[in-house]
Amino acid sequence: MKDKTDIAVEIQAAVKRYGNFTALHRISLSIRDNEFFTLLGPSGCGKTTLLRLIAGFEDVSEGQIYLFGDEIDTLPPHKRSVNTVFQNYALFPHMSVLQNVAFGLEMQGKSLSKARKRAGEMLELVQLSQYANRKPAQMSGGQQQRVALARALAPQPKVLLLDEPLSALDLKLRKAMQLELKHIQRETGITFIFVTHDQEEALTMSDRIAVMSNGALQQLGAPRDIYEQPHNMFVADFIGDTNLLEVTVEAISDGDAKCRIDDSHALICPAVETVVVGARLHLSIRPERMILTEEANANQSFKGTVVENIFIGTDITTIVKLETGSQITVRTSNSDRGSKRIIDVGHDAFVNMEVGAARLLAD
Repeated sequence: MKDKTDIAVEIQAAVKRYGNFTALHRISLSIRDNEFFTLLGPSGCGKTTLLRLIAGFEDVSEGQIYLFGDEIDTLPPHKRSVNTVFQNYALFPHMSVLQNVAFGLEMQGKSLSKARKRAGEMLELVQLSQYANRKPAQMSGGQQQRVALARALAPQPKVLLLDEPLSALDLKLRKAMQLELKHIQRETGITFIFVTHDQEEALTMSDRIAVMSNGALQQLGAPRDIYEQPHNMFVADFIGDTNLLEVTVEAISDGDAKCRIDDSHALICPAVETVVVGARLHLSIRPERMILTEEANANQSFKGTVVENIFIGTDITTIVKLETGSQITVRTSNSDRGSKRIIDVGHDAFVNMEVGAARLLAD
């Protein structure tokens, strides 16, 4: 492979089979140096399998994997300059925190003094220096997670693999650790490859996200691009909340498609590749891109009845049943209550779309 100094991990047409079952279908992607890259998808989508291929815990059935230009798919795990933070942390209960962090360095042949010095530096990085002599059982889940992170960073790997390391933490601690992980990644300059099924977690931390389903790559891009411009129904529905409306494509002109929603509603939105006139597809419209009013907008209003108002702290989610029988979800920021009155359940309402809110999907 030609040297690409800005590419940390290159995966080319990777396939993984277990007997007759194919877990990964020709995955190809490039992960940049010093990037926080996330593999996102539901359970069983193949994201952890792909991580294990990079780590060397599984063999590739077909394809190649490169680390900074060098092919590594035939190398055993201990000869790859990568390290892994596991979901269960895998700390040694009989060792102190400092001994846990230094262990891998000692196994590499480092002297005890050098291993302990490096371990101390890593504990300082994760803000646990004062707990160096404690045992893992004497620490909280979040602290144990940081010990596992320090241990993985100590040998200075070129790439750090993180297999859902925050899943066992409570919500508030998980959010705090998301920001801390991103900070540590920036400070160390190491490429992080993070596996999660949590969409918010991926959007919060990632430079780029690879969305996976059924062993295949569905979409790759920056968090905002994936959220605002999903390629298909799976991505639109999996990343955040959305309204999916079935439409018929009536016309295509200059890269735009005229989509008929029902007898009284049509709108123009960017066309997707391969779309043809007459196709039955879906539109994705995010709830926060819709506005609830008591008056109609002549161009893009849907009339309906409010069936539910759900208070969720920062937002109020309103469910409107349209005259067609389908339902639309509208999200209003709680800070807008003064300017946008919440319409009571059972009252008529109109739902208006912001300009450019609709995204035509390649189903």
